[in-house]
Amino acid sequence: MEKININVQSEIGELESVIIHTPGAEVENMTPENAARALYSDILNLSVALPEYNEFKAVLEKVARVFDVKDLLNDILENEKVKASLISRICRYEASEDICSLIGNLSDEELAAQLIQGVEMQKDTLTKYLDNERFSLHPLPNFFFTRDASFAMNNKVIISQMASKVRERETLIMEAIFDYHPAFSTQTVNPVKRFDKSGKGTIEGGDVLIAREDVFLSGISGRTSSQGIDALLEYMKTKPGTKHLILQELPYQPESFIHLDMVFTFLDKDKCMIFEPLILNSSRHLTIHIVVEDNKVVQIKEEKNMLDALKKLGIDLKPVLCGGKHDTYIMEREQWQSGANFFAIAPGKVIGYGRNTYTMEALNQNGFEIIKARDVIRNKVDIASYDKYAITIEGDELSRGGGGARCMTMPVSRKAVDW
Repeated sequence: MEKININVQSEIGELESVIIHTPGAEVENMTPENAARALYSDILNLSVALPEYNEFKAVLEKVARVFDVKDLLNDILENEKVKASLISRICRYEASEDICSLIGNLSDEELAAQLIQGVEMQKDTLTKYLDNERFSLHPLPNFFFTRDASFAMNNKVIISQMASKVRERETLIMEAIFDYHPAFSTQTVNPVKRFDKSGKGTIEGGDVLIAREDVFLSGISGRTSSQGIDALLEYMKTKPGTKHLILQELPYQPESFIHLDMVFTFLDKDKCMIFEPLILNSSRHLTIHIVVEDNKVVQIKEEKNMLDALKKLGIDLKPVLCGGKHDTYIMEREQWQSGANFFAIAPGKVIGYGRNTYTMEALNQNGFEIIKARDVIRNKVDIASYDKYAITIEGDELSRGGGGARCMTMPVSRKAVDW
């Protein structure tokens, strides 16, 4: 197998390879009682969400090489040393009593499934019998948002430090995949574990966007702390040259603002999708520009807004407004439904939820042909004949999980952009 070199120098370069995770039983293992612990405000109906997701996956398979987390995990578990190490790390982190010996005897395929779907508690003692918990290892219903647990940054894979312990197993699995799977040639870096001494550092992939190989954006959010950003800065200091980090403070409420990519995503070399009330019209949330030259931070200053800061660096973007530009209530509704969360498969070629009709209308007014995913899958439309387009996926159920097309993808290689 020819190894894939990790290479992501932008948000919009033509997509070559991407990792996803098809949602499964872990989603159905949520109940109203444990949904909040799993960071959901609702529970999803897998029988409805899965066809929507499969449509999304089929579009990606049309344009790139697509890997599924469960398959990759199954592959690395064939190595007994990797298997033992991963089980040990998970059990040590989650302190699951005698669970290690139990799952260590499973087949590779069954182990891969249970590490994601959850391991049911063996009710073989009185204490366990009286315990209301169903699982010794909890399901990972957020894993289909593969953006968060790890993200490619230039030629390395950054392993996240999740804000909630319930998602930490996702990072352990992704780190093992990149460290040991023969398909990938890369090094993993966990900046928080390496550099943070405060114990407060967190960083998640949904907050980090790559504008250009030397320009990075991040949210300062409920999921990514200032200490996590400081750890990322320490990592950036290990790289030569001048690097720019543009930061946007995000409100902690509502929960639809969890990551920067819920209010800002790149669409093209000269266009981006924004939630205007926050990105352009908020006086309460700072935009900060940090410049790193070689191994030193040489500047930290406040900027007017993200677009203004990017323009000063030669990235001049016209904003397309999530929800259109006439009604704040519509903007808020469509942002809540991940209306700003687009995933670019090439410059000017993006995927998003079709349910956000005002957002799609705004894209169309900015030169994007609106194309239904099912027409792409059935070859009714030749997307190669369009310069700019937005492929719309069904997302009535998926969007209730609190994320969109960018959230559900972890690109590992993109072609260079001809700026």
